[in-house]
Amino acid sequence: MLDLKGYGPTIFEGAVLTIELALLSLLLSFVLGLIGASAKLAKGKAPRYIATTYTTVIRGVPDLVLMFLIYYGGLNGMNAFTDWLYETSNGEIDWVITFNEFAAGVITIGIIYGAYMTETFRGAFMSVEQGQIEAGKAYGMTSRQIFRRIMFPQMMRHALPGLGNNWLVLLKTTALVSVIGLSDMVKVATDAAKSVGEPFLFFIPVALVYLGLTAVSEWGFKVLNARYSAGVAGAK
Repeated sequence: MLDLKGYGPTIFEGAVLTIELALLSLLLSFVLGLIGASAKLAKGKAPRYIATTYTTVIRGVPDLVLMFLIYYGGLNGMNAFTDWLYETSNGEIDWVITFNEFAAGVITIGIIYGAYMTETFRGAFMSVEQGQIEAGKAYGMTSRQIFRRIMFPQMMRHALPGLGNNWLVLLKTTALVSVIGLSDMVKVATDAAKSVGEPFLFFIPVALVYLGLTAVSEWGFKVLNARYSAGVAGAK
């Protein structure tokens, strides 16, 4: 491990934290994307309206603004809620709910990219041939079986290019959490650069870590693409 004038281990810990943040944010955005896409394709007007409002608002507000709104707004909201519980229970309920920088980062990034995943999954679901869904119904499959055996695997094949792009952008967006005080590798490198006065010494390794994560991610998506494209004519 590079020592980097004593900051090497701390930057390594920050890199691990960045990876954890990115993976949890991806999981949240994936779930929100599936829910949002299903809502946009629903027959009812209410789900479609809610999903459209969600994607329009989230994609129209800068990521940094959302980060501040969710972090500071979440803190104030939880403090107000616990104060209300304490007052209404005459002091019998005295909860302490923590809303730290890591949770705020995961929630914010997950919500942001959930909106982009919604559009990615919506287009992918629409690319699944309706005839195959009808065939599944003819064979007596339940809605859950049709989704698991027919819709989801084929949807993933169509969604993987967009999903991969969203993941790579999400990975770089994790650097935003440094502005709310989370000690990811960007925050640690920034503090170290200010202390030592040698920014290139610390930011070049950080850039290389991001490049390495990007390379591994691209390889992983190639493997996934090969898996979900198995049996498809012309797929690579």
